[in-house]
Amino acid sequence: MTVYVYSVVSTDHPQRVDELDGVGDPPAKLRTVQHGSLSAVVSDAPEDLRPKRRDLNAHHAVQEHLMADGAVLPLQFGLTATDDGAVRAVLEERVDALTAQLAALDNCVEYNLKVGQDEEVLLRQVLRESDQARALNDEITSGSNNPELPLALGELVVQEVQTRQGRLAADIVAALRGSVRQDHLAEPAANDFLNVSFLVHRDDEQDFLAAEKQLADELGADFTVRLHGPLPAYSFV
Repeated sequence: MTVYVYSVVSTDHPQRVDELDGVGDPPAKLRTVQHGSLSAVVSDAPEDLRPKRRDLNAHHAVQEHLMADGAVLPLQFGLTATDDGAVRAVLEERVDALTAQLAALDNCVEYNLKVGQDEEVLLRQVLRESDQARALNDEITSGSNNPELPLALGELVVQEVQTRQGRLAADIVAALRGSVRQDHLAEPAANDFLNVSFLVHRDDEQDFLAAEKQLADELGADFTVRLHGPLPAYSFV
């Protein structure tokens, strides 16, 4: 039977998995596979494993439950192995690296921050502050029939938006780095210009949350700031 792998913990972690539901329908029972100082939390894998809401929720619930009791290396959804022996072989092969990762994540959680900006406000800002963009826009609105003007304005605005948002994203990350252990940038989606995860030690959590709130207040109503966490440290495994 193929084995579904949820996470890796140390053998001195409480590993309270008996009452948890795993992936699948009906839910699979969880168990551990051990080698030396490491334990992998696993279950039998369903034959039709797909990223359904039920299974995604079950996967995440296991990580959160384990995280409450100690350091955990949360693996991404869908990781499987041929059998328990294959899992044990990986623990043996990577014992030093996995042990070091567990130590680095001890008493830490992840927070994910996404930031977006009102597009119309940003465009007005560009037209107000860029002499070149304003001149092109004035020429277009004055009735010029030059077909190259709208294209030139569009290209200039895109460049200005990317430059401004890139600089702002860097400033936001820098402002929060003082109370975090690591940060990890991911590709923003939709109207966001920043998607970043922070690894935060529990001792620094309140300082981080206070800094994030102050930053959100300073950005103001033209920005959407969404903070998710505390989460298992998926981005740092």
